[in-house]
Amino acid sequence: MTAYFRTALSTLAFAIALRAQGAGQQTPTGTGAGSAGSGGTVGTTIGPTSPTRLPNTPTRGMDGLDNSIQRPIFISGKVMTDDGSPLPSNISVQRLCGGTSPQTMAYTDSKGHFNFQWDRPNSGFADASEPGFGGAPGGATRASSRNSAGMSSSSGLSGSGDRIQNCEVQVNVAGYRSNSIQLFNHGSLDNPEIGTIVLHRLANVEGIAVSATGFSAPKDAKKAYEKGLQALLKNKPEEANREFEKAVELYPKYADAWFNLGKARSRQKQNEPARQAFEKALEADGKLVGPWFELGLLSASEQKWEDTEKYMDKTTHLDPVDFPQAWYIRAVAEFNLGKLEEAEKSAREAQKLDSRHLNPRTDYLLAIVLVERRDYSEAVNQFRSYLKAVPNAPEAGQIRAQLDELSKFVNR
Repeated sequence: MTAYFRTALSTLAFAIALRAQGAGQQTPTGTGAGSAGSGGTVGTTIGPTSPTRLPNTPTRGMDGLDNSIQRPIFISGKVMTDDGSPLPSNISVQRLCGGTSPQTMAYTDSKGHFNFQWDRPNSGFADASEPGFGGAPGGATRASSRNSAGMSSSSGLSGSGDRIQNCEVQVNVAGYRSNSIQLFNHGSLDNPEIGTIVLHRLANVEGIAVSATGFSAPKDAKKAYEKGLQALLKNKPEEANREFEKAVELYPKYADAWFNLGKARSRQKQNEPARQAFEKALEADGKLVGPWFELGLLSASEQKWEDTEKYMDKTTHLDPVDFPQAWYIRAVAEFNLGKLEEAEKSAREAQKLDSRHLNPRTDYLLAIVLVERRDYSEAVNQFRSYLKAVPNAPEAGQIRAQLDELSKFVNR
């Protein structure tokens, strides 16, 4: 019976989209190059979708607005720690609407202040290195489309004119928990000041999101680093690359600059130079979580599963609570290495941490692992959960056919 399901499941290609390429882009729902059967590997696909919409049709975008009306909305606020301790520098400030992945829109200054234009076209990006599912590395996400400003539109969002609906502003800092600020019916004529977001340090997280090496960086290096971050926000990786290179030339121990240089190079698909930058970041500060995660992503894109497992194991050791996508990709690697028990544990951890169910692909992976482990009843539940979240997935018809076969064994 196991051999039968291995053959059947080998037709179910399983894609991971490792990062969203550019501002507002989202992950593809197509199939990958590998298979999920015995002896196969889990394939990878990277790239944007190409949705369309009818002309002159108002669209309610990821920004929660009717984008047929262009009235700028400005947002400002502050981030602080609960005990008054010094803030990590350049904290990412994100917007989150409905069931979409969060988008980084701004970075805090040295005093924790931030400001940005909510509806500015071609700004913000989904970053796989952020806690949560910033890069939506799930392969299959809920049905969505793209509006004329290049921003994702998701079902369940509503807007009226130039007012924000069903959205919130949050900060993502590994090792911290924080409140978010809900924005409901917030408009262009309202006070842009939305209040203070408070960070609470977690005691059980060893890793860090921002390196203390930045405190010792000379003024010119910090200035170049901040310019690089702004270039990333504007989806200008080449400009960001130049500024980060300037920063590390002025201060070779600048771990955060090396890390972001690696991300800029990754956006330009310069994998080996990106890898070298991430390794430099870890030489400067080995507790920085992001480079470990990014090295895992690079290894997964090359289907180097032992390296992927190693890097994701380090990521989840340093920060076991903020990176569900690390647990997910670790499970993919363990599955491909034949470590089914470990793959099940990692996939379940990814599910537990993904409270918004932004990556339903975890259900699919777990179902395949459970079939291999002959836990058919629970595999049926996971397949059904995946189809409920993504009813129009490319492999939906095949999964439904296999559910019929699995149900026969479950009901015996």
